[in-house]
Amino acid sequence: MAKLHYQLVDVFTGSHFGGNPLAVFPDGPAVPERYYQRIANELNLSETTYVLPPTDGQSDVRVRIFTPREELPFAGHPTLGTAFVLAREDRISGSGAERKVVFELGVGPTPVELRYRDGAPHFITMSQPLPQFGPEVSDRGAIAAMLSLAEDDLLPGAPCHMISCGLPFLFVPLRGLEAVGKVRVKPTEFEAVLESAAARAVYAFTMETEQPGSTVHGRMFGPALGVKEDPATGSANGPLGCYLLRHGLAEGAGIVSEQGFEMGRPSLLYVDIGQEEGEISSVRVGGQCVAMGGGWFELP
Repeated sequence: MAKLHYQLVDVFTGSHFGGNPLAVFPDGPAVPERYYQRIANELNLSETTYVLPPTDGQSDVRVRIFTPREELPFAGHPTLGTAFVLAREDRISGSGAERKVVFELGVGPTPVELRYRDGAPHFITMSQPLPQFGPEVSDRGAIAAMLSLAEDDLLPGAPCHMISCGLPFLFVPLRGLEAVGKVRVKPTEFEAVLESAAARAVYAFTMETEQPGSTVHGRMFGPALGVKEDPATGSANGPLGCYLLRHGLAEGAGIVSEQGFEMGRPSLLYVDIGQEEGEISSVRVGGQCVAMGGGWFELP
């Protein structure tokens, strides 16, 4: 029987038991590939990652990301959490208070920057692919119904828009925290609306926040990915920042996004959208991580 070790980390939080939990197998080659998906399903976290040697000739390491149901080409909290684990194990080269690593993900080479404090990783930021703006869904009644809301709960004048920075989300702006708290997904309606929007998941949000220093408050639902609700979604918050900028709800720099509050796992994600000559030129999402522990699988 082989012992296959993993580390457990909470991502997008500075406190234990907040953020989004992640399991990282730092020695991915020791894990038989046939177990990747089955282990992710057994752990039943939003994502599990496996660290492997790079294959593209450009990156420092390869990272494969699995939800309980499928492999993803890209995700935010697994990227930050994996970098955090590798940094704590001194597997990221460099010295000083700022270091960089490039991950080979399904969407291509992905730069990650780490800031250290007292010799330990303190804040991690990833770059995301530039946004692809997909369709706006005009049937607001259908969207409200799939979220168990009234159409009046949707924010007037703000479209429901599919945007992707590596993974396509349908962004649904709501009037306030009360509406966000009422959301309950109806699976049948959910599947039909997402198909029309060419999206994999829904991010419902409001500009009303729990904390005075925050910009936006949201919830992410991805049952098709095997994630009923996610406490912190880096891959959604990059395109969320692009949405807020495109539709005039916030400036691109210094966005602070709340997520996971309704789940009892408060998370803070920091988003910066760069612009050049009126066009989006960069998408960056960052946050803190907390080491929670680890364990192993005993498998033949």
